[in-house]
Parts: sequence; structure tokens; C-alpha cells
Amino acid sequence: MLLDAGAGPDWRYIETAFGDEEGQSFSRSEGLAVASFHAFTSGLFSSNPDHPLQADAAGLKALVTDRLGDALQVSTTNPLVGLAGRAMLLRRLGEAMTEQPEVFGDVGRPGGLFDALVGPYGPAAPPTAEITAHEILSLLLDSLSRIWPASNAIDTLATDGSDNAGGIGSGDPAMALGDCWRHSAVSGPGLTNGWMPFHKLSQWLTYSLLEPFAWAGVKVRHLEALTALPEYRNGGLLLDSQVIVPKDPAVLQRIWKVGDEFIVEWRALTVALLDELAPRVRKVLNRTEEDMPLACVLEGGTWAAGRASAQRLRNGAPPLMIESDGTVF
Repeated sequence: MLLDAGAGPDWRYIETAFGDEEGQSFSRSEGLAVASFHAFTSGLFSSNPDHPLQADAAGLKALVTDRLGDALQVSTTNPLVGLAGRAMLLRRLGEAMTEQPEVFGDVGRPGGLFDALVGPYGPAAPPTAEITAHEILSLLLDSLSRIWPASNAIDTLATDGSDNAGGIGSGDPAMALGDCWRHSAVSGPGLTNGWMPFHKLSQWLTYSLLEPFAWAGVKVRHLEALTALPEYRNGGLLLDSQVIVPKDPAVLQRIWKVGDEFIVEWRALTVALLDELAPRVRKVLNRTEEDMPLACVLEGGTWAAGRASAQRLRNGAPPLMIESDGTVF
């Protein structure tokens, strides 16, 4: 999930691991998935050569950007958007795990998240344990908030009533907001005023953990507590189908930053409108929310359709151009 931000239009991964001399070419999310798999199996994220098939804090903290680039086959002729940002996130993940042995254990393993959530129920709990999606997301946000860039951190020390009060300030990693951005139309109590929370990657990781928890015999309930993922494919589908229409068509031709109000508004509309779309899809297919939670509508519906639309209209490129460092999109 941390590696699978937008790859850009020019990057490819050639897989030759299974005897195909010419290799099979993958791009975008599929390419990043295949590349990540081979990076993992090669031991790139492990600090123990005798146990390559693991990710641990020491291995991640020692990850050099060039080594990650080699694993992803990055070169001057095969550029990957945001390589340094992805490597930074993985190193920060290693640091976060080291700093929180109560969650990730003394060695620092990501799987400690499972033990932290299910462990309190006892060793016999997994076959019958139940947790909520909210609990998974809350633990991810609490334990991993420090891995995100701190350019949009809340300054809790600013209490003078100025614009900085509850705004961008100290840059203390503990107060880093991650995927939250300012919008003038957003109101809220106290420090939340003016901030629009998305937490796309954290929610994506929560969705991705549903099946591993189920394989371990743990039932994850209340999936409705999660939102849609406001990214290129889901949000792009709404633009391509003209459900969302920019007031000025010229906005589709310029390059945006993640924190620009136009991008924040587009992403917020994506979350709100997909909540409206999901029940309509269920009605057409005669499915209940339990049969087809939002996660299914996203994975097999809007994300796939958004990607097909982008491929048909722009050879796979998204409808909006956004500067990416590999930590949001």
C-alpha cells in the first residue's frame, strides 16, 4: 500500500522470474504490486538474511532509496514518480515500529497490529474474535501518524486566536495530520476547524487488512464506518462521467498541488457522491449493504470503471494533473 501510489505514465516493471525470457510487462498498480512482491521475496525489507520473507523495523530503516529503485527497475529511461517519497515512508515505518514496541513488538514487525487488536481477547480468541473496521483504522492512525510528512501539522501550542491557532505550525511529527487538508468551507470544533480529513492510504490499508483478518478467523464488522477512497480512479470516474463538472474547464489543463482547495473539494465530493452511488448500485444488482459493502462497490465497480475510463480517454492518465511525492496519490 505504501509503495502503490501513482507510478506515472512512463514506468514499467518487467517480470522474468518465471522462465519467460522476454518477460511480462506491467505498469501502474499491477506493476507496483508485482515489483513489491518480488522485492519482498528477495528480502529487501528484512534485516535478517536467514529470514528474508519478512519486513522488520531494522530492515525498513536501513532501506536506501537506490536499492528500492533497483528493485522497482527505476532508471533514467524508466522513471517512477515519487520514488524518494516511497522510500522515506518505508524508513519512517521502520522508525515508528521501533518507537512502539507495545504495538509492534521488540523486533518491530507490522503484524504486531494484529496482536494489538486481537491479543487482548486471549490466545484462543482468533477463531471467534470480532473487531470493528473503526478499531483497525484508529490503531493505524494512532500508530502510524508519525510516518507522514509533517508539512500540514496542527500546532497545539498556538492559542492566541490567530489563523495559526489549530493550523499549520510546529511540524511536530506526533501532530502530523497525514492526508488532511484545508478548505474554506469546512467548519468544525476546536483544532478541527478548516481541515478536511481523507486518510486515503490509511483507509486503503484498513480495507486491505479485512481479508487477512478473516483468514485468521477474525470477523471485522461495521465496514460502513469507512469512507470511499478519494483518488484518481474513483474521483476520476466522476469527472469523466461528468457527475462532477468543473466550473472552468481550464482547470483540467493545469498542474495542481495536493493541498490546493480545488483538489480538496474534488476529493471531498468524491467521498460524498460515492456514498450516494453505492445504494443505487446495490438496488440495480438486488444486493444488500451486507452482501455488497462499499469496499466491494469500490474495488469491483468505481475503481475498475475509473481506470477503464482513463484508459479509453487518455491512455490511462488521470483527468487531473497533481504533483505527487508518492505519499498521497
